[in-house]
Amino acid sequence: MTVTRTHPPRSGLAPAFAAAAGLAAAMGVGRFVYTPLLPIMVDAHQISTHDGAVIATANYAGYLLGAILLTRWPELNSRSTFRISAALLIISEVLMAVPAPTLFPAALRLIAGVTSAVVFVACAGVAARPGSSRDAAGIAFGGIGFGIALTGVLVLVVRPFLGWQSMWLVSAVLTAVLLAPALRLDIQPGRRAGKATIRSRAAWRALLVAYFLEGVGYIVIGTFLVAAVSDQRGPVVGSAIWVVVGVAAVPATVLWGVAARRWAPAVAMPIALVAQCVSAVLPAVSTAVWPAVLSAALFGATFLGIVMLAMRIGGELSDGGAAAPLTAVYGAGQMLGPLVVAPVIGDSYPAAFVIAALVLAAATIAAGMVTRLIRRT
Repeated sequence: MTVTRTHPPRSGLAPAFAAAAGLAAAMGVGRFVYTPLLPIMVDAHQISTHDGAVIATANYAGYLLGAILLTRWPELNSRSTFRISAALLIISEVLMAVPAPTLFPAALRLIAGVTSAVVFVACAGVAARPGSSRDAAGIAFGGIGFGIALTGVLVLVVRPFLGWQSMWLVSAVLTAVLLAPALRLDIQPGRRAGKATIRSRAAWRALLVAYFLEGVGYIVIGTFLVAAVSDQRGPVVGSAIWVVVGVAAVPATVLWGVAARRWAPAVAMPIALVAQCVSAVLPAVSTAVWPAVLSAALFGATFLGIVMLAMRIGGELSDGGAAAPLTAVYGAGQMLGPLVVAPVIGDSYPAAFVIAALVLAAATIAAGMVTRLIRRT
């Protein structure tokens, strides 16, 4: 008797959509909601601008720490660890509504960083697993853009009615709702990348360099674009710019997935990095609204695509064990990015964007080397 599968695409993509929900919760909301809420907390005199930077750095440090832990002990990437991390992320958001000295929210954002890294590695691993649908990675990473757009819309819609504390509570509820489908994911422990699993060690090293530099460059745009626009055009326009980033990011990973199938991920990644360079240059040369909108659209359309492409390339080079080490170097770049531009950010946002563009240009060169090295193997 012949058994016919009536809905293979839907069943095959179910884990991808669940992973997308998890990434929307952990990254789009749990991690990035702080960006639009930061100026609101500053306006409410809950924290200063300097305190806000310290708290943000704690989140970057937590993300790096989580990635390092999973790189060192990949067996921690399990369903139980995932569920514990999901619960801690939600609790950390709830407690952010409690007025307290800077050390307390910094500790909470550190926890949010660690847990978001755990959720990211787990969901990315499911989407990039051998045998997954070709569209799985694009759908999963698109969830991050969806979450970012939600945070921007949240701030625009409820800011006239709710204070910063209520917004954190709403964010926690939203995170919990989005995480629910991801709790059913089949999360499998990772493996340490060794000599036997690396197809081309030269290409792997070049990919790590490119992805590290991407972490440095992208975080400068992601951290300061909204602030720069808000300084020039007001907080409402700044929040709207964040929505543009999220909306552009939602379909971007699917489109970059199509590009990767047509040209190969190693060819598509340098193209995405060039476009991101342009997104850094635009706010450096103009403070007008439309260049900022175009910059936000290009940034949203590329930064998640680059993440997806790097994971795809890494999966090909290391037999599926790339998510944790790539996330670690990316997290290290994010930690370094604000420090690189700190000497100039007090006097000039454009100077910070110029630095980001130069770093991204170097990342493009490194990604080009990956392409050449892979073609030689």
